[in-house]
Amino acid sequence: MNPLYDALIAPCAAREGGFLLRPDGSVLLGYGEFVEQVGRYANALVGLGLEPGDRVAMQLEKSPEMLALVGGCIAAGLIFLPLNTGYPVAELDYFVENSGARLFLCDPGKRDALAALERFARVESLGPQGTGSFAALAAACDTAFAPVARGEDDLAAFLYTSGTTGRSKGAMISHRNLLSNARVLVEFWRFTGADVLLHALPIFHTHGLFVATNVALLAGAPMIWLEKFEVEAVLDALPRATTMMGVPTFYTRLLEDARFGRDVAGHMRLFISGSAPMLEETHRQFEARTGERILERYGMTETNMLCSNPYEGERVAGTVGPPLPGVELKVCDAEGVALPDGEVGVIEVRGENVFHGYWQMPEKTAAELRSDGWFITGDLGVIDAQGYVSIVGRGKDLIISGGYNIYPKEVEAVLDAQAGVLESAVVGAPHPDFGESPVAVIVAAPGAEVEIAAVRAALGEALARFKHPRHFDVVEALPRNTMGKVQKAALRARYGEVFKV
Repeated sequence: MNPLYDALIAPCAAREGGFLLRPDGSVLLGYGEFVEQVGRYANALVGLGLEPGDRVAMQLEKSPEMLALVGGCIAAGLIFLPLNTGYPVAELDYFVENSGARLFLCDPGKRDALAALERFARVESLGPQGTGSFAALAAACDTAFAPVARGEDDLAAFLYTSGTTGRSKGAMISHRNLLSNARVLVEFWRFTGADVLLHALPIFHTHGLFVATNVALLAGAPMIWLEKFEVEAVLDALPRATTMMGVPTFYTRLLEDARFGRDVAGHMRLFISGSAPMLEETHRQFEARTGERILERYGMTETNMLCSNPYEGERVAGTVGPPLPGVELKVCDAEGVALPDGEVGVIEVRGENVFHGYWQMPEKTAAELRSDGWFITGDLGVIDAQGYVSIVGRGKDLIISGGYNIYPKEVEAVLDAQAGVLESAVVGAPHPDFGESPVAVIVAAPGAEVEIAAVRAALGEALARFKHPRHFDVVEALPRNTMGKVQKAALRARYGEVFKV
């Protein structure tokens, strides 16, 4: 038994037609071709000496080859670790070393620049259209592969989520975590083999890989495969799709184009949004333009999907709907005691979808994952009388920008190390496209002058671009309370309209 392989990949062998489609509807990759490619990649991985439980890190551009590599890891019983394509070498060092990955795969064009990672793991390359050293190894392999036996609680993936101290945490995710959530979503969102999912998300995180792709595979629904979100390509593809998953930015960009309306979207069965909060105004504009109401849901790296507005029933803007079937959710005080409906507290969740803890971080795991299975999300929420959950804030100062998690402490550490900077604070401010975006508030050292251009350059070398502040302000002092703690709530209020047009 190999739960994920048996449920997601093996059934593809009996399916006909295209698995991945181009925007014009032509076949990019057939179901049979996908299974064969998974087999070749699994044989190549085993041929490199990898054994069940070994970690395979990958920083690859979105491609059918990357999907097949993930499938090969599942078949071979390996733990796959997809990494954001925006991470620079300084961050990749940590992920590869911390995970203990035996193999790291990158795009062929980056192979030389990432050679330093060889001190931690073997480095191979894999690019689209079968380019790269790993693709060459796989080309010589057989397509037949007997999947390695795995249990439901064996680990399938690591996903790294930023830590408030600047050290990212490797969330350990099992076959059961992924498969249980995919099964719930297929049923709850009414996915079938008659659907065609428009896939414009990246596949290095939960939304694009574990939600969109796993749901499509489990339902037998082909996907229109876009390497990235581009309005022109989406408008071209929508007439051939029945469903779409996206982040709020996708929908605000579509609404900016006069061609987007009932003619191209009125036939769609379902639009889903997540990874960042959607403004109620966006909901209203979208429904007025298309006649369709976006279904907003809520999830996390550590839990996959937790809540969703209903497929049938009222979809309430500003909420993420009730908990999904099989998910227990409560709003608690600081001691973990459940609060009455209508009161704001910390969201805690429990279910088969909840991860197994943080890799090599037992203290952090114990602090956030209770012994009885309840996970402390750190998000602040409230449950209304109808059972709908609203996210009213986030603990730990997390910023979610365009669907990506940004922890201010990580950015502040880079800012504080720059010449002329005494201290800094980073907060999120509402942004019309990205939900929110970072603002950097800097205090200059006495007698010093801060060169913002130099600060921007330093951020570019140290952090992925999505973590960079979009607004900088140099001030005389940061607001503090009587205990000396920076009052970030005051900063968020001060810069709350900085991105308003």
